[in-house]
Amino acid sequence: MSTAATSPGSIRKLAGGVEGQRRSDLGDGTYINPVFAGDHPDPAILRDGDDYYVTFSSFESTPGLIIWHSRDLLNWKPLGPALPEPIGNVFAVDMCKVDGRYFIYVPIIATEISPDPAAPPQIYVLHAESMGGPWSEPISLGISGHIDPGHVVGEDGRRYLFLSGVSRVRLSADGLAADGPVEHVYDGWRYPDDWVTEAYALEGPKLTRRGDWFYLTTAVGGTSGPPTGHMVTVARSRSVHGPWVDCPANPIIRTWDAKEPWWSRGHATLFEGPGGQWWTIYHGYENGFTTLGRQTLLEPVEWDSEGWPQAAGGDLSTPLPAPTQQVGDQDHGMPLSDDFSEERFGIQWSFHAPSKDEYLRASLDDGLVLQARGTSPSDSSPLTCIVGDRRYEISVEVELLDGAQGGLLLYYSDRLFCGMGHDGDRMTSYRAGRDIPYWREPAPSTNVLHLRIVNDGHIVTQYYSPDGIEWTRHGLRFDVAGYNTNTADELLSLRPALFATGPGQVRFRNFEYRVLED
Repeated sequence: MSTAATSPGSIRKLAGGVEGQRRSDLGDGTYINPVFAGDHPDPAILRDGDDYYVTFSSFESTPGLIIWHSRDLLNWKPLGPALPEPIGNVFAVDMCKVDGRYFIYVPIIATEISPDPAAPPQIYVLHAESMGGPWSEPISLGISGHIDPGHVVGEDGRRYLFLSGVSRVRLSADGLAADGPVEHVYDGWRYPDDWVTEAYALEGPKLTRRGDWFYLTTAVGGTSGPPTGHMVTVARSRSVHGPWVDCPANPIIRTWDAKEPWWSRGHATLFEGPGGQWWTIYHGYENGFTTLGRQTLLEPVEWDSEGWPQAAGGDLSTPLPAPTQQVGDQDHGMPLSDDFSEERFGIQWSFHAPSKDEYLRASLDDGLVLQARGTSPSDSSPLTCIVGDRRYEISVEVELLDGAQGGLLLYYSDRLFCGMGHDGDRMTSYRAGRDIPYWREPAPSTNVLHLRIVNDGHIVTQYYSPDGIEWTRHGLRFDVAGYNTNTADELLSLRPALFATGPGQVRFRNFEYRVLED
């Protein structure tokens, strides 16, 4: 039986944080990983003087490729999306600045231009005069079957892209076209065959120049699967044309034991930070919370007497000295609570796998109004936001218009989600990506309903209320620890989501996000 109750938990407020969300900067000259909590995979970083910019794989989320800015590497603010409209499945990118212009090299699968889902990935480029945009339309480089571009200007002054594999292609002087064939140039460092990994999977080449050397950072071992799989390897050469010599201390980063706090660490870039200190930025899964996706980690780098980089952060479970002595005077991130008084697409909200005209579904009119689509959350293209906290609650007011069903979810993918929907007559309960036909929750017949979901360390409790004051606990609780990549085989994360299906529209008001005490 459902029981009347208010939701449990108390607010955890971190100093200087936004809504109590996890923050890396501890405000005392130290920081703790992750620097980007929640699903921020395949970080691509660009230093431009004292400014740092980073973006991440956005896959099928639209708007995509959100650009973030920082001056201290710990506190980041979003500038907005480089890809505001649906384009396809967007993988790991690279960013650079050449001759005063900014470029993003982007692998895309099944684009709106060529929507065949069986087509191989294609490499495109965007360019702009400012990292804040506006960005150009994607321009095809004519490179097929590769992902993970890494841009570099060689000792010969020419521009090149390194690609998964590892292959390389020369670019035109303006960086907007391939200028030669794709050639295989590096076989990768081989780990012992008895190491427990997902697969060899040589990927993620990133190029960094330090002194007379070019350093080629790659990832091997697979990005999910066993926690000891993904790792960071380094090779170097005095020329972008090779030969490449492997670091004698490879891998420089790896999860050696499943008891460590961070799993499957890889896809790293070496870069110089404030004051000449060197760093590496990469992603990893949090032990016990793979539902949060691949989170972004920052680790200091030292150089040995032979000029090889060494990761110097240890197991990353304890605070480390901050990149600068600037102490806790900036906010990081953005508030997730939203009264829907202004558009926040591409800042907070994104549609999952939307159609080309998806934005025509959304408007701001006394709340957020979504035009209903599909027959269930699986084909409705829910509106989602990334969270990085282990324990939180979300709530929203739902108004049903013209026969639509609307609701609140924890959404991993179109095949894996849980939550509640209401069509004005009855409530539908969702678990493991489908409705639960044998459970009829006795929610009232109404066109306005308040919904609340509490995710307390993977244990999900749901509530509903006609007035937002007196709450009834949903009769079922869920364990969502398995809502992750090793279950669903998709490199995503579990996210709060709003959905609208059927005919008509759904109006959402006052989305609230609260962090609960650990």
